Amino acid sequence: MPLILTLIGILTLVFLVAFVRLDTFISFVIVSLGIGLASGMDVVAVGKSIQTGIGGTLGELVLIIGFGAMLGRLVAESGAARRITDVLIGWFGIKNIRWGLALAGFVIGIPLFYNAGFIIVVP
Repeated sequence: MPLILTLIGILTLVFLVAFVRLDTFISFVIVSLGIGLASGMDVVAVGKSIQTGIGGTLGELVLIIGFGAMLGRLVAESGAARRITDVLIGWFGIKNIRWGLALAGFVIGIPLFYNAGFIIVVP
């Protein structure tokens, strides 16, 4: 039975990401919850299992970083990151573009954590 649940979970994950176009991180959490509940675990045990599994890889901050990255994507798609970067590059000029991008990454990174802001500005 666990092998069948795993196969169903993988197919559900592919469906959510490819066809529903749900964010990958949210899809992983939903599928993990579904597999845990379908295998007979209670809700508290499923949450603890997900925390332990993710925590073993990235620590307890992965949920904050994951949701910060999703928020960062929203900022990038809305054009706010582009506007902030354009203004700061205008202030610093092309000659000092590195300083403008560094400051833009810092300003964008304050609410989103630095790594998400950096990923937004790099392209």
